[in-house]
Amino acid sequence: MHAASKLIAILCSALWASGLCAAERAVWVPHEYTFQYMGFTTTYSCDGLADKLEHLLILSGAHADAKANPGSCSAGFGRPDKFANAKLHFRTLASADVPGAIGEIKHGHWRAVSVAAQRPMPLQSGDCELVEQFRDQVLKKMFTIRKLEDNTRCVPHQASGSIDLRFEVFVPRAAAP
Repeated sequence: MHAASKLIAILCSALWASGLCAAERAVWVPHEYTFQYMGFTTTYSCDGLADKLEHLLILSGAHADAKANPGSCSAGFGRPDKFANAKLHFRTLASADVPGAIGEIKHGHWRAVSVAAQRPMPLQSGDCELVEQFRDQVLKKMFTIRKLEDNTRCVPHQASGSIDLRFEVFVPRAAAP
């Protein structure tokens, strides 16, 4: 590597977390996680929970091949279950230095994401506890995010809570045409 390129790579790595570097070398990091939903307001079927989680994964910047598969539920397919769960299989973009990163090196940038009831569909105010749990169990731990603004307020046993979650996520830079 040319000396100037090395210096730019070192500076960019140092500035990446602060967002001062426009594009950073990055790779996809694989994740597998069993999401166990525990809420008071809304009860999901395992397949319904998987659908909502897959939507949240893609919205949050996971690779387009992200999957959320229904877990084993006692109530059966399509029936609400107090212990609904789903198995998540997805990849997130991270700095190329992250241990466990695999695949082709990409260049990433920050993209703003906003999650609110009805924006985007199919989230509703009754999904408030699900969004809180996704934020804490998945988003904060497995995605490269910054500038998290969380004004989500859930009221247990009432579908009157408000979903207002905003952040920036590290995603691949679109290829030039």
